[in-house]
Amino acid sequence: MFLSVFDMFKVGVGPSSSHTMGPMVAAARFLDLMRASPFEFAGLRASLHGSLAFTGVGHATDRATILGLAGFVPDSYDHGRAEAALAEIAETGTVTPEGLPTLRFDPKADLIFDYDNTLPGHANGMILMATDAQGDVILRQVYYSVGGGFVLTEEELAEGKDTNDGPPVPFPFKTAAEMLEMARSSGKTIAEMKRANEIARGCADSFAKGTARLWAVMNACIERGLSTEGILPGGLKVRRRAKAIHDALMAERGMNLNAPHTINDWMSVYAMAVNEENAAGGQVVTAPTNGAAGVLPAVLRYYLDHVPGASESHIEDFLLTAAAIGGLVKYNASISGAEAGCQAEVGSAAAMAAAGLCAVMGGTPEQVENAAEIALEHHLGMTCDPVAGLVQVPCIERNGLGAIKAVSAASLALRGDGQHFVPLDAVIETMRQTGHDMHEKYKETSLGGLAVNVPNC
Repeated sequence: MFLSVFDMFKVGVGPSSSHTMGPMVAAARFLDLMRASPFEFAGLRASLHGSLAFTGVGHATDRATILGLAGFVPDSYDHGRAEAALAEIAETGTVTPEGLPTLRFDPKADLIFDYDNTLPGHANGMILMATDAQGDVILRQVYYSVGGGFVLTEEELAEGKDTNDGPPVPFPFKTAAEMLEMARSSGKTIAEMKRANEIARGCADSFAKGTARLWAVMNACIERGLSTEGILPGGLKVRRRAKAIHDALMAERGMNLNAPHTINDWMSVYAMAVNEENAAGGQVVTAPTNGAAGVLPAVLRYYLDHVPGASESHIEDFLLTAAAIGGLVKYNASISGAEAGCQAEVGSAAAMAAAGLCAVMGGTPEQVENAAEIALEHHLGMTCDPVAGLVQVPCIERNGLGAIKAVSAASLALRGDGQHFVPLDAVIETMRQTGHDMHEKYKETSLGGLAVNVPNC
């Protein structure tokens, strides 16, 4: 099993990796399919199913699908160009993606939210169709947005396709037990094994530049969130709070009467800053998803700014270790809130962040695995219940608490010798089973939990 750090951490746009980035990626893939087809196309249609339908408007799935069919992709998303494109599409009822003719596409008529018909492969399903001059469908593809911006066609999902395409890697662990055994036999850290795998699939120089860019985008997102005020879009009128909290914390610096638990506020504010930016549709990095994008950057920023002896030279090891754990969770369970609830998003993010922090603070592979296990274990059963389908309540605060849990888990693991009762593999399997048994209304449909018990206005 190989999942690149650049698959786990992808630069994209908020508010959701599965509901915003995924549909945009699916649309880009469909355009490529059209470009490779011998047919002459005249129009486009799309239908959204399952969770993409139920919480699609709150997650900007409609916007993402429209923009994706117009040729936009998450990595190079430009908000100004996107707004202009949406206005033009609404006025003309057409899109003109590069390499294709002008195509009829009236979002009001050609983009359907199908609440009644779920697709069998995954909770996040969509069908994209291309039509001829008479309006008949001549090309059709089903896509599933399986979490974290990952997209599979129905054929790829049925084949069990993963991201293991390419030459063999030196450390092909697919469970935590295999990872620890390979670490013991090789004498390498988890980050060293993961780096060797990455280099086996690419260039060392471009890898270093790529990881540096990931942290630069993460940190820039924190800074924007810490300096921006206002009301988040969507209708709930949720106020941004990160700037005010950060200003207060800065004002208190140097005071002798600060309570020790104030450090929790620093962790929380870094995470909240990211998720407020995500809720506003800003640029974020999936870690492993947009809904959980604040946890890992918050813990890494906490390490750099608040831990004595911290060094930026350890950022790459942090990301590599975190990606290794995230890959295990995705391969053996899920990182999708629509599939397994928020345990799969914030829980996975906390496990990844705990592992990364433990590693850069000198933890052994056994302690790193223990840190990830503690963090994920204490998110088991967490539902995904966004109020009004928006990635705001309870998602923003939940990232802050996820960061605190991650740091606590790493600290506990470092106090031990790596021996512990519950293995990480058992927790990952328990998360998978819990997600399978969880009622659908608690899995990113906004049909249960806080979503139905909190007034939406």
